[in-house]
Amino acid sequence: MGVTVTETPQIPKQRGERMLDAAVRYAEQRHWDVFPGTWLEADGGMERCSCGSLDCPAPGAHPSRPDWASQATGSAVAARRVWGKTPRASILLPTGRTFDALDVPESAGCLALARMERMNVELGPITSTPDRRMLFFVLPGAAPKVPDLVRKLGWPPASIDLVAHGEGAYVAAPPTRVGSRGSVQWARQPTAANRWLPDAVELVSALAYACGREASAARGR
Repeated sequence: MGVTVTETPQIPKQRGERMLDAAVRYAEQRHWDVFPGTWLEADGGMERCSCGSLDCPAPGAHPSRPDWASQATGSAVAARRVWGKTPRASILLPTGRTFDALDVPESAGCLALARMERMNVELGPITSTPDRRMLFFVLPGAAPKVPDLVRKLGWPPASIDLVAHGEGAYVAAPPTRVGSRGSVQWARQPTAANRWLPDAVELVSALAYACGREASAARGR
């Protein structure tokens, strides 16, 4: 495993982090594109998504307009200006640009993570969502390759819960909160040590094995 370079701070601190601060750090320190999404609004003692939908599937954590891809910016100055105007907006990161994300159930992700750590696999940042998912950041271009990689390992891609987010998709970044479910958090923070992302091929074997094991257990129940 790499050694953390102490001169570069970890990003971001999750507890008490303002959305503006986090968005600026992602753009400035990680060179990730960021764009603002919806946010949560108080409504009679409850919270609802700013989109106005009462049955919003991701309250406070989805794009606020259809042309979201054109909103994304890698400029810290622009991010500061955008979140200065909408400080409660969620932080969304477009995939397929500086990274793709491999998305698996939390239980499978924890199993795979433990296995990869034992094998000293170099890992990038990893998020944990309130929906009990884990997202592993990898080099861009992974999404179209993953189905074939999974097939070569002996699993039909549709039989395991391993999703790759690439071009045209996005993920929510910490400390974005998803309704009453909780906040997206870092399971493995972005640091100087994991600035260089792994290729998907280095992670797919462990992730597919863990997802396949979970699928087999579910069928046996």
